[in-house]
Amino acid sequence: MIALENICKSYVMGDHTVNALQGISLTIRQGEFVSLIGASGSGKSTLLHVIGLLDRPDSGTLTINGRDISALSDDEISQLRSENIGFVFQQFHLLKRFTALENVELPLIYAKGDRHAAAPLTLLERVGLGHRYHHKPNELSGGQQQRVAIARALIRKPSIVLADEPTGNLDSQSGEEIMKLLRELHGEGFTVILVTHEPDIAANADRVIRIHDGKVVEDTRKPGTMRHAPPAIDTAVPDAQKSELPWHMWRLNLRQAIRGLLGNKLRTALSALGVIIGVAAVIVMLALGDGAQASVKQQLSRLGSNRVTIRPAPQKVAGVKSARGAVTRLTLASALSVEGKIPNVTGVTAGVSGRGIQVVYGNKNTNTNIYGVLPGNEQVYSETPQYGRYLTMTECYERSRVAVLGTTVVKDLFGMENPIGKDIIINKVPFKVIGVLPSKGSNGPWDDDDKIMIPLQTAMYRVLGRQYVEQIDVSAATDGDIDQVMGDLLKLSRTWPRIPNTIGDSYQVSDYRQFVDAMKGMTNTMSTLLASVAAISLIVGGIGIMNIMLVSVTERTREIGLRKAIGARARDIQTQFLIESVVLCVTGGIAGIAFGWAIILIISCSQGWMLTPSVMAVAISTGFSGLVGICFGYWPALQASRLDPIEALRYE
Repeated sequence: MIALENICKSYVMGDHTVNALQGISLTIRQGEFVSLIGASGSGKSTLLHVIGLLDRPDSGTLTINGRDISALSDDEISQLRSENIGFVFQQFHLLKRFTALENVELPLIYAKGDRHAAAPLTLLERVGLGHRYHHKPNELSGGQQQRVAIARALIRKPSIVLADEPTGNLDSQSGEEIMKLLRELHGEGFTVILVTHEPDIAANADRVIRIHDGKVVEDTRKPGTMRHAPPAIDTAVPDAQKSELPWHMWRLNLRQAIRGLLGNKLRTALSALGVIIGVAAVIVMLALGDGAQASVKQQLSRLGSNRVTIRPAPQKVAGVKSARGAVTRLTLASALSVEGKIPNVTGVTAGVSGRGIQVVYGNKNTNTNIYGVLPGNEQVYSETPQYGRYLTMTECYERSRVAVLGTTVVKDLFGMENPIGKDIIINKVPFKVIGVLPSKGSNGPWDDDDKIMIPLQTAMYRVLGRQYVEQIDVSAATDGDIDQVMGDLLKLSRTWPRIPNTIGDSYQVSDYRQFVDAMKGMTNTMSTLLASVAAISLIVGGIGIMNIMLVSVTERTREIGLRKAIGARARDIQTQFLIESVVLCVTGGIAGIAFGWAIILIISCSQGWMLTPSVMAVAISTGFSGLVGICFGYWPALQASRLDPIEALRYE
């Protein structure tokens, strides 16, 4: 039984207050067919909305089967409405992107508890549209659309059917068919409440209640029309209503979200464009940062891993201090003493060099840099040959005429010919090529591949005519050993022959950690800057999505009202819009990943850079795009969930 006692409802329109309902009291029994009739603005639709739990009265009491509705929360009212009330609207309120069958199934998305539902296709067959189940609303006539709406109202087997001007937008024949269907429902025991302003339509009901200026002015009942009442309305709220969304709800909401996005493909594509650009920017920027770090590592490898260098200290000559040591007393013996006296050393080399030395092979010649080194140079400078082998200590002692070439020299003298085993002339002295160094590229204005390595003793006594070596380089085992190695080297150097005119120690010991740290810091700063710029672009894309979602909420206001009318709770609406936002962002993220990969390939091919998007960049981009969807989709989703169902249904 539905009982209304002293129900009042008013609306504020501008500066005026409209009293839609003024102290209405009436009782509607189970199984009745009631018609609410009155002129436009009389309050009959407002009364129907109050009975249908779409609107709350300002004052008064509404009870259903003895339970006071005012004591229920919004979610409990949504549950009660979903299980017990079916709506038939004048405007049909069918979702245009759904088929007739999908529109009928719509209330099942929000079905809670263990109650049974009717078969959607069976309901369509009952209203005469079983053969049109796959048609969309724009492919159906007005009468057919209203039949679909009636089938949708019956899908949850409600106790009450509320029809608001169900024939208002139909021709007379279609209107008669709809009224016939409503009379059949009444005959089956449904409680039918009909709103109309046409007396001949109202005459189909067993009870006619006339409303005028928000008051009941007439309540007449046809004699002998009472029938046995069907089971009472169940106002209990199932436990499932209070539980979290089950997995099938997430699946259904995901399908709804995808259908919603596909309903406006152009807007969806434009919305996703911001995320696509943002994600692509993140991937490209991180790849550039990784490429820069790789380049720095390559440049650092040219310096040698954990290298420590010993050079002569600056001297005063004629009272003027030289920029660096002009006189040296370092010898091969000095270098060899390091290996035996200092622990935690992985390689030792000593060197002399000559620049612009002419080298000849056949009818080709070039000027290059000659370096006399020890075999330890291979470990200190990470110069393991890519072809052939490196120098040996025996070749140094024997002053052998063997050479290891840089790739630039190989290109200038041999072209595509294999240089291993060939003879070249260095400063008029013949040498045999035994190896080719790995390419290290350019170092500022210097080409690190334009060089030839020969045994130290050979360079000193057969090519360059030197008595002392220019410097000694040592490779520490680990970064943590560098300080200890430097201290030991400084102590050892004080036992070597002193250099004239030096101030303090004759030899300086230095490492390259400051330079390495500076380059790493610069690279990290650049990578952070690039990532920040990319993140900002992704956030801008997220803001664009938020704006589009807010527009979508406005455009779909009536749809939101319909969903709430058929049982959707606030969190159901919020979840749906959040899922739409996340789907949009993640889809855009996936497209952005593909776009970013394409840009990286183009840059790599056109510029010759070795850029590779990292798995971390892809993971961060995907995760961040989903986070953007949640963050920037929350506000539109919240706005949608807060819409009043009746105001949303009235939205134009």
